[in-house]
Amino acid sequence: MKVYLPLKIILLVLLFCFSLVAKAQVEQPKDSISNQLEEIVIETAKKTFTNVNGNIKLEVPNSIFSAIPNTLDLLSKLPKVQISPDREKISVVGRGVPLIYIDNQKVGMNDLNALAVEDIKTIEIIQNPSSKYEAEGRSVILVTRKFSKKDSFKVDVTEVASRKKDFNNYLGFNSSFKKNKLEWKANFNYNALQPWETHRIDYTIPPSGIVSNYNVEAFTNRTQYLAGGGLFYKINDDDYISVSVNNNLRKEDFDINTLTYNKNKEIENNVLTLTNNNQKRNFINSFLNYSKKIKAIDALLFTGLQYSNYDSQLLTKVANNYNDSQFEWSQNRDQQFNVDVFSGRVDVEKTFSNKMKLEVGGLYSQAKSKSDFGISYYENNQEDIKHYDFKEANLAGYTQLSGTIKKVEFSFGIRAENTNVKGQFASEETPLLTRKYTNIFPKAQFTFPIDSVKSISINYAKSIQRPNYSSLSQRATYINPYFLYGGNINLSPTFTNEIATTFQYHDKSIKLSYFVNKDPVYSSFSFDEQQNVLTLKDLNYAKESSFNVELTLPFTYKIWTSTNTFVFVVNKIEDKSVVNQASTPYLYYNSSQEFRLPRQFIFGVSCWGMTKQNDGVFEQNEKFLLDLSLSKTIKNWKCTLSCNDIFKTTSYKEEFAVNNVSSKARYLVDSNEVSIAIKYSFGKVKNTEYKEKNVNECENRIR
Repeated sequence: MKVYLPLKIILLVLLFCFSLVAKAQVEQPKDSISNQLEEIVIETAKKTFTNVNGNIKLEVPNSIFSAIPNTLDLLSKLPKVQISPDREKISVVGRGVPLIYIDNQKVGMNDLNALAVEDIKTIEIIQNPSSKYEAEGRSVILVTRKFSKKDSFKVDVTEVASRKKDFNNYLGFNSSFKKNKLEWKANFNYNALQPWETHRIDYTIPPSGIVSNYNVEAFTNRTQYLAGGGLFYKINDDDYISVSVNNNLRKEDFDINTLTYNKNKEIENNVLTLTNNNQKRNFINSFLNYSKKIKAIDALLFTGLQYSNYDSQLLTKVANNYNDSQFEWSQNRDQQFNVDVFSGRVDVEKTFSNKMKLEVGGLYSQAKSKSDFGISYYENNQEDIKHYDFKEANLAGYTQLSGTIKKVEFSFGIRAENTNVKGQFASEETPLLTRKYTNIFPKAQFTFPIDSVKSISINYAKSIQRPNYSSLSQRATYINPYFLYGGNINLSPTFTNEIATTFQYHDKSIKLSYFVNKDPVYSSFSFDEQQNVLTLKDLNYAKESSFNVELTLPFTYKIWTSTNTFVFVVNKIEDKSVVNQASTPYLYYNSSQEFRLPRQFIFGVSCWGMTKQNDGVFEQNEKFLLDLSLSKTIKNWKCTLSCNDIFKTTSYKEEFAVNNVSSKARYLVDSNEVSIAIKYSFGKVKNTEYKEKNVNECENRIR
């Protein structure tokens, strides 16, 4: 079924207007009251979404979202959160790549994939993180888990059967136990998945006389094992020690079929490429945390150690059939990537009698990665083997003061970070890459109350976005004899300066922000004329500037809870390698409706979309996605039926021209889904003493 964009926007506006009318309705009081008042029982449920200064928080338990089988799909339901088609990256509309925290400890994509939805209590998007958070991000996605204070236990068993293009199954076990001062948590999940994807790219290289296109389709059989455990011991009322380990092991076989047309001047070829891929990924993350109250100065001391390892191996066997002749083996590719990251941190927090809070801290982290790349060519029996080593060390310190002066809330902090980077091929005597730099990152925020329900906030922040470690490797994905997806070992970090102001009225807000990025990272082309191979890889562009207006309108009326977000964006990217076009504004919108019906039924409707985008370089199509769900709770059982992307509209189209290459791309994602989730819970656990805190501030780069 095809739904045109104007109709989508009209439906959304009508829904929003209807919500305002519903909210305006007021119940009429009764004419009399009873003569005797024996008992008053007030029952209320937490709002699914809340909004404070544009910071959106989702309450997961008892909501329709608690039945979503994995954390990434749950995050995609939040306003402004975007998951990339390959499910390897998260971005926030108007904010870029966010930091990700779980229980105040910084994590990455692998930890999200290892986290069970059943363990999540709340998810919050923090738009203006303070200096205590590293300078790496302009926003923070904070995930808070559920724990207990009473001596008891709880076990949750979940089973989700999902039908997309193929069948997918999710099975999970989660447990919590507490006895006196000791508490532990453990989870194990087994997922059997069959994702599917397809995309097409048409491109031309006029200076070289090349016209080409390809259609690629990938079928995957993926087995995923997620396991985690944590131990917490409360020494006394103020001190504790905790240790935790999480593991995400993924094995998958995926065949890629590619049909290619390539014309190089007068030479034309039609090629059918078959690639058989076998990949294994293993991620392990461990923490050791210790917190102590320093009574002499009435301050809280935190120290922590963190170790993470990510290991990946991809074996690829390639065969090509030129012009309907016969298949011939072309090459074997063996690519291995491993990164170890160790970090340690110290934080001291002191609260004064006037409620002023002073925070100081420091962090040291060190990352070492190895990238081994080997190709065996059948045509000439030659081998191409490369070994690349990358090292990065970061030393950071921060101080922050926050409090209230004459009803004006303020937070001012400054952070200094020193970075040393070295990259070298094993066959070379001198390093290919050497960088040493020190940067200062100030942040400030002031909130001025107008009255009890209105306030204005102003903030300024400077931040940095460093590339993830795997994008700094030499890995490449073979598509056809003329096209590769590759990494870029020469990527530089992106620096951002931003100023914003927010007006808050009750739980509604409007925010205006402007930022400038230096050396932003986007896709670009590199053409090897001798080998007739085009490579698509990330590259630093010169500049990006953006002006955003964001409107957040949540409300609750009787059984109806609604959250509506609109973001008006004017974004422009500039670089000498592109022929810049005039950028045009676009609108992002997200609407979530939840209805709590009798007999413990919950019905949910959610949608999001974007109008057509053009930022001066990249032109992307309009998007619209509509999901429906129905949930029923019966004692310890909860059943949920979900229908996602019911109009089958998840199609990504992109056009851009860079380095004399013009391209048009289309990506189709396997998101049309019908799923049934069943959860059984036994035991009982309430609020916990369990605590964890992040040590490694660069963990989101471990992929």
